[in-house]
Amino acid sequence: MPSCSNINASKEKSRLTDSNKKDLSRYNNRGYSPGGGRLRHMLWYILNATVFHSWLIPSTTIKCMTLRALGARVGTGVVIKPHVNIKYPWHLTIGDHVWIGEGVWIDNLVEVQLGSNVCLSQDAYLLTGNHDYKDPAFGLLTGTIKIDDGAWVGARAVVCPSVRVGTNAVITVGSVLTKDALPNGIYRGNPAEWTRDRLIRQEVG
Repeated sequence: MPSCSNINASKEKSRLTDSNKKDLSRYNNRGYSPGGGRLRHMLWYILNATVFHSWLIPSTTIKCMTLRALGARVGTGVVIKPHVNIKYPWHLTIGDHVWIGEGVWIDNLVEVQLGSNVCLSQDAYLLTGNHDYKDPAFGLLTGTIKIDDGAWVGARAVVCPSVRVGTNAVITVGSVLTKDALPNGIYRGNPAEWTRDRLIRQEVG
């Protein structure tokens, strides 16, 4: 038979749960503005679906021209594979000789910066938005992402908001990076942790 103290504790827990329920009807993102203007949003919705998030147009040249026209800063020698999804090009900076693989999702509610010689492998996910789980209205939280020169985000890896990936760092396949990655570090796991340094061979001759 349960004791009185256990019954009271259970009632108190139930009371707290009932009084602190999440209420998604109260959600709003009035503190957030994606920028870009309504016309550019409508145009990008169509172009993202037909040119980027599609297998029909493989041309990187067309994709880079489209991104630049809509406000992205894009370097030279960039390769963008089919079926890539980008939230807002006006919040995107891409350096020189960057590779963006099939299925990559750049969910850039706010600024994402890719340095030169960065590789985003298949299905990598750059996540700049989150929700406040303590807020009954599930309020929106955002944080920029910066991936420095020479870094590699492996296939199906996730980079979370407010994270910087250091120069030449590697985020291995399927890892979830929740904090900054040091330059030349190799990170693995969920959450991703440093495992060893990346040693790049010196060219001979």
